[in-house]
Amino acid sequence: MEGNRITSLFNIKYPIIQAGMIWCSGWELAAAVSNAGGLGIIGSGSMYPEILDEHIKKCKEATDKPFAVNLPMLYPSIEEHIQTIIRHKVPIVFTSAGNPKTWTSKLKEHGITVVHVVSSLKFALKSQAAGVDAVVVEGFEAGGHNGLDETTTLTLVPTVKQELEIPLIAAGGIATGRAMLAALALGADAVQIGSRFVASIESSAHQNFKNKVLETGDGGTKLTLKELTPVRLIKNEFYQAVEAAYLREASVEELKELLGRGRAKKGMFEGDLAEGELEIGQVASLIKEIKPAGEIVNEILAEYREARTELQTQKFEF
Repeated sequence: MEGNRITSLFNIKYPIIQAGMIWCSGWELAAAVSNAGGLGIIGSGSMYPEILDEHIKKCKEATDKPFAVNLPMLYPSIEEHIQTIIRHKVPIVFTSAGNPKTWTSKLKEHGITVVHVVSSLKFALKSQAAGVDAVVVEGFEAGGHNGLDETTTLTLVPTVKQELEIPLIAAGGIATGRAMLAALALGADAVQIGSRFVASIESSAHQNFKNKVLETGDGGTKLTLKELTPVRLIKNEFYQAVEAAYLREASVEELKELLGRGRAKKGMFEGDLAEGELEIGQVASLIKEIKPAGEIVNEILAEYREARTELQTQKFEF
């Protein structure tokens, strides 16, 4: 595969980026994806400062390829995370859930490439104005925290592409080589994949959660809790309790109380399939097997090439 703006920017072989998912994206997954030629990302949003320090050290020992750290702007100890990233000379940072102006210049002063995650054209342009090097444009098919507008990847990517000058990474509903080809055809320079890597050997998610992802069929997830932070969840007992709260027109305060603290950790990291938040994308319905991350990367690339060849050899008559 020929190089493009993203592979050149990150110094990677393939335009496949692993999402930095809380409770699922530790050093083992990041190193495995980077070693396979993509860009692995450590998800720091669920890590105490000393844990992030440990994961970066182990990732550097496990790969000599570039890797990144995902940094949610709402993280309470963000300044400590920033210092850890700078101290270890992490080459790339993906920021999310906040204003990219806050830390972009600081990171870039230290030679760090900065990418911001957005779910709308408005915030893509604000990110570009803030000086980021690229943006991840995420459609509402994606798992976890999401945008309010429910704009699909198929619509969002070309909408942003026509007005953006910096490189664009497509995310949301992408888990296969055919989806990757479609995203690149829409104008993306690369794809970011989350849910497919949750169900990998190296993912730090609990085995119960990985197995549940394999069982999640069509219509098995829903975007909810918009009054707090929109999040796509598997429809388990906790999700049903949220739906019941909406039916009785619960207040925002009641929803906050119902959510409580640590639900995502309980579900995805500790394996409580009933009471935990189980965050996954709509594309879970396509995931049928837990595999090594490197094998997943290779399968995506093989399917991408096969699909591209099919399109090149077909003769369409209209």
